Amino acid sequence: MPRLTVNDHPVEIAMDPQTPLLWGLRDGANLTGTKYGCGVGDCGACTVLVDGAALRACLVTLGECEGRFVTTIEGLSADRSHPMQQAMVAEQAIQCGFCTPGIVIGGAALLARNANPSEAEIREALPNLCRCGVYPRLIAAVQRAGRVMRREETISAAPAPGITPQDAARKVPALAPLKTTSSEPQEQRP
Repeated sequence: MPRLTVNDHPVEIAMDPQTPLLWGLRDGANLTGTKYGCGVGDCGACTVLVDGAALRACLVTLGECEGRFVTTIEGLSADRSHPMQQAMVAEQAIQCGFCTPGIVIGGAALLARNANPSEAEIREALPNLCRCGVYPRLIAAVQRAGRVMRREETISAAPAPGITPQDAARKVPALAPLKTTSSEPQEQRP
C-alpha cells in the first residue's frame, strides 16, 4: 500500500501502486476536488502539486508518489485565502468550475516559482482546457494573484467557508438567499 503525505497528512492508500494518483485521491482518500477530465494528461483538470510541482494526477501512479508530498485543491488553502483562489473569484474567471481546481493549482505552482510571470509564461504553465473559454480572465487572474504575492495589491473576493448564507450575502451581495413572501414554497432557481 503506497504511503504518501496528502495535504500535510501522512496516508496509506489501500490501492494497487499502479493506480493513477487521481483515483487514489478521489476514491481512496475521498478528495473529489481533483477532477477527472480526459485521463491522458491533456486537459489539466486533475492537476495537483507533487513535491511542489504541478503534475497531472491521471499520469502519475500511487507508487510513483510513494514518500512524496501531494497537495490538492482542498489542501492549498482551507480558508480560500490563497491569492490564486481569491484572484480567480475577483477576475470572474470561474464559470462552470470543472477546470478551476487544476487551473488554481497550476497557477499556484507557477507563482511559487515566479511571482511576476509574463503572459507567455502563464500560457505555457497553464495549458489547461477550459470548456467555458475564460482564458483572458485566467491570464488576468494569475497576474493579479502575482501582484498580491508581491504585496502590491490585496483581494478579499470570496467569503470564508462555513459561514451562513445570510453572512455570505452581506459580504457578497450576489449570494443573497431567495426571499419568500408567503408560506408557499418558492420555486428554486437553477
